[in-house]
Amino acid sequence: MKYDLPTEITVTGDGPVRTVTINRPAELNSVNANLHWGLANVWRQLAADKAVRVVVLTGAGRAFSAGGDLNWITTFLEDEAARDESIREGAQIVEEMLRFPLPIIAAVNGPAVGLGCSVALLCDIVLISETAYFADPHVAVGLVAGDGGAALWPLLTPLLRSREYLYTGDKIDSALAVELGLASRRVAAQELLDQAQHLAGRLAGQPPEALQGTKRVVNMYLSQVLGGPLQAGFAAEVATMKTDEHRRRLLAFAERARKT
Repeated sequence: MKYDLPTEITVTGDGPVRTVTINRPAELNSVNANLHWGLANVWRQLAADKAVRVVVLTGAGRAFSAGGDLNWITTFLEDEAARDESIREGAQIVEEMLRFPLPIIAAVNGPAVGLGCSVALLCDIVLISETAYFADPHVAVGLVAGDGGAALWPLLTPLLRSREYLYTGDKIDSALAVELGLASRRVAAQELLDQAQHLAGRLAGQPPEALQGTKRVVNMYLSQVLGGPLQAGFAAEVATMKTDEHRRRLLAFAERARKT
């Protein structure tokens, strides 16, 4: 099957397993407009490919995804239409991943930050490289963590621990991620993709109706629990996008990034 996707996201593989790669390695797979659209639209295309049984999601190069591309995000300060479209598309990413009928294995090969972290944690199984970490820095740039973090993390890890890391934006290394329940297991960097592919092969050999039905029931629960908090989170994130505090912090962060 031919996939209609931008070059920032690729689908490869033969047989029943497809590997989806976030493909902006020079930019640490930070999310620009094309990649954001791709993350929102790849899932229906995969579901329509009748040969697929399991998906592995990973990043090209050194990162899984470093979050929003600053060159793209800063345009929202002046372009309300682009900002609002990004929020609509962000909700689509979450909804499509929850609705996707097949198992998704995240192979978190490097930093997974902001939206990158949310996308990883929406997968069914999360394998994390020993050298990788999670972080959600929304609050640090004056935003509500509305695109998954504030709604999703409390379902996966103790509420008190969720608060600490969402409020501070501190990094969660791979060992701590497993301890907190944000990752299934920790894997040596050089073995990560092999282990993800091996696990994918095992799942592809399971009875498909039983496996997909089990996922459907689990995600039915997640969708019901997440519905209210996600809607509230996106609305609150939009509100904070309009604040002077966010503008000041985002521009200062972008300036620091340019100097490094």
